[in-house]
Amino acid sequence: MNMTTPVSKKDARPFAKPGALVAIGGAEDKTNSVAILAHVLELSGKDAPIVGVITTASSIPGEVFDGYNDAFLAKGASEVLDIRIRERKDAHDAKFIDMIRASDVLFISGGDQMRLTNIFGASDALDAIRERHEEGMVVAGTSAGAACQSATMVYGGPADDALRKGAVKMSAGFGFVEGVIIDTHFLERGRFSRLMEVGATNPEYLGVGLGEDAAVQFDGDLIRAFGPGHVILVDSSEITGSNVFDLADGEPVTVHGVKMHALVEGYGYSLRDRRVLGPHELEAESLELKIANT
Repeated sequence: MNMTTPVSKKDARPFAKPGALVAIGGAEDKTNSVAILAHVLELSGKDAPIVGVITTASSIPGEVFDGYNDAFLAKGASEVLDIRIRERKDAHDAKFIDMIRASDVLFISGGDQMRLTNIFGASDALDAIRERHEEGMVVAGTSAGAACQSATMVYGGPADDALRKGAVKMSAGFGFVEGVIIDTHFLERGRFSRLMEVGATNPEYLGVGLGEDAAVQFDGDLIRAFGPGHVILVDSSEITGSNVFDLADGEPVTVHGVKMHALVEGYGYSLRDRRVLGPHELEAESLELKIANT
């Protein structure tokens, strides 16, 4: 006889839902164009969230923190924590771990993304960020703090002549989101050829190019664009040809059949179906996702 052990109310605890993940294109005006930062706070679901700011990537952490401190307090944060991790030993310091665990929103500033991965890699601080994100903490970053979010990140390569084999430098990122490569300051610095070179060598990755004052929220299989700027998607999954495998490093690459999409606020993209979603479709997909997660 099959017997099923009843589940007690004590054991039937609801699972925590991961927090939102937001990537911002960089150089957002912290005093005038605050819509993106305000939306980041709203995603926490709290009236007065605690914000932790990580300035590790920046060479001027004090100045950067002061700017975000003023901006987040003005938009309704109850407290802004200065998580001033500058060396690898700091990333194991209980004081900073406690700040991460106390945060409802974690914001990673711009600068040098290799500093982020070098200092946070295999650290207690990164473990704490991942754990708190799984528990519901919003993780957001701008510029370097956005580029580091993917499993593989771009950390270098010329904007004006990157469509050459090996021109784009890539390394492991934090792995918060899979299947994408994020590039920032995208339109302003003309970085189209960078993501085309990435697509020629790694067609499975969707290139996400963020203009300044533009952002995306990764929500399961959905990418949502918001902010006043543009989000450019470079889809190389159906390329029809390339010479990249015949080349030596530095030689020019040809690639055919690349798709590009320009999204603005209210539009989205389905990673599952590889297609752009208009506002009505995005709303319907969001409702389905919400129902599936309840």
